Amino acid sequence: MKIAQALIDYALPLAEKATVKDLRLGLGYSCIELSDGSSGVAWTPDKRQSGSCTHLRQAGNLIGLSASETLSWLDSDNLLERAAGLATFNALNSRVKRELYSEEATSLLQIKSSDHVVMVGYFAPIIPKLKETGCHLEIVELDEEKPEVLNTQQGFKAIAECDVAIITATSIINNTADGLFAALKRNRAATILGPSTPMAPEAFKGTRITQLSGSYVRDIDKVKTIVSQGGGTMLLKKFLDFSTVKI
Repeated sequence: MKIAQALIDYALPLAEKATVKDLRLGLGYSCIELSDGSSGVAWTPDKRQSGSCTHLRQAGNLIGLSASETLSWLDSDNLLERAAGLATFNALNSRVKRELYSEEATSLLQIKSSDHVVMVGYFAPIIPKLKETGCHLEIVELDEEKPEVLNTQQGFKAIAECDVAIITATSIINNTADGLFAALKRNRAATILGPSTPMAPEAFKGTRITQLSGSYVRDIDKVKTIVSQGGGTMLLKKFLDFSTVKI
């Protein structure tokens, strides 16, 4: 089953009578606030593929939509709808009580100097810490202008051979996650990383993902303001709680 459908199936019972109270589709991130008070964020894709200055045909009519409808957008062909769908999932899932770990995400991976680590997505702030472990680090990134990165073809080969994988949660939105999960063959650990991460181990059963490291919204009013004004992770992090759940 595709990860998008697995997430929808898991969260649909949580949607019940919840509706959209507010939805902001910002340049860097998107966020949603539901009628039950829950809220969630997700990365806004760079390529919205609208073909016009209107990026979402439902614009102006989003408030009051059922949470189950916006959740279903997780499996849409429209990348902006997928972002709204993942934000909806994160809002609904935020009500579920879980055992959470507050340690820094990569610390929980217990990376050793003998490990081959593949990072999918360029997480610049954690690269120095990973290199300090002495591991063999390879980075897969669509933006090939970034320094020392592998292209997609090289990346899939590296993923199949790695001991530890660090995969950006944006892969769920840009619809590359299923291919990345299938490429994992022998890893002992793998995390989905980033504020967009859906913190629901149940949806990842049958994959080789071992932990989910994401965020919960602490102050939705501040988050909405920052998202609406083009802010990203560095500005949002003061109003999000970051944690990890193990699978």
